[in-house]
Amino acid sequence: MPDSIHIQSHDSGKQPDGPIWDTTALQRDFTVEGFAAPFVVVRRKSDGQRGTLEFTHSPRYYFDFQPHHESMPKGGKDIG
Repeated sequence: MPDSIHIQSHDSGKQPDGPIWDTTALQRDFTVEGFAAPFVVVRRKSDGQRGTLEFTHSPRYYFDFQPHHESMPKGGKDIG
């Protein structure tokens, strides 16, 4: 991946702040659970943290990882 890259999401107008992944790096670092453009739901392989990334279509880059802070009702169980 290039050292310097300029990305602006046309969907949100947001500039990435932090790491940027191409498809190969995404597959290395995350397990993809679902897409809802311009977002992808992922689980980070290093620690199991679930979250979302925003992505651009062309070129395809993923950025702005936002962890999900899931809370479970008392006595509930994780089904996912």
